[in-house]
Amino acid sequence: MPHATLLLNALSPGDTATITGLHGVHGLARQRLLEMGLMQGVRIRFVRRAPLGDPIEVRLMGYSLMLRDNVAGGISVLREGTK
Repeated sequence: MPHATLLLNALSPGDTATITGLHGVHGLARQRLLEMGLMQGVRIRFVRRAPLGDPIEVRLMGYSLMLRDNVAGGISVLREGTK
């Protein structure tokens, strides 16, 4: 399967990706995401989407994190494949 760069909220459950950047997130919100480990080069796995589509659950650095869909839409990733 070829690698594809896309936004985190476009992944499907089970997809694994590497974060390539944060876009449209500035100031304290950006700093908070970086403190939680959402930075370039970190591997992340899309776990699931809530029944109504928002929020999403991701797993990175040994912990689970819930993100709003609009926040996940500002995180670009390089998809590695599905599991």
